[in-house]
Amino acid sequence: MNISKIAYTDAGWGLTILRVITGLVFIGHGLPKFGFLGGPGLAGTAGFMESLGLPFPMLMAVLIASSEAIGGLMLVIGFMVRPAAFTLVIAMLVATFLVHWDNGMFAAGGYQWSLLLTAAAAAIMIEGAGKLSVDWKLSG
Repeated sequence: MNISKIAYTDAGWGLTILRVITGLVFIGHGLPKFGFLGGPGLAGTAGFMESLGLPFPMLMAVLIASSEAIGGLMLVIGFMVRPAAFTLVIAMLVATFLVHWDNGMFAAGGYQWSLLLTAAAAAIMIEGAGKLSVDWKLSG
């Protein structure tokens, strides 16, 4: 597989701004799942995954924490953003439908925030990293 095909981007500065800010937001949500920033850690996150009825809750906790923290970092530096954004789209779709959907879009605990993050990650996945990114450098 040619890495330049995955890394290719002709997106401009707007996507760069969206990518960096979205990545920082995801890092801020992923690190607590690992126990940083006063978060519940993997055990607490796994307990929440179990309460949702998800199979293999510890595995799910590791996957979601990694997707958000590591995927967020990949967005910030602009490295392999399409695969990273794909994992974030999946994570946010799960959050939207399993956690927030029943609260409606605008109510407390609603799905407006997870839907917005889904859209941001999807846009990044489609358009690529944009300027000032490792992917931009790799794709020539």
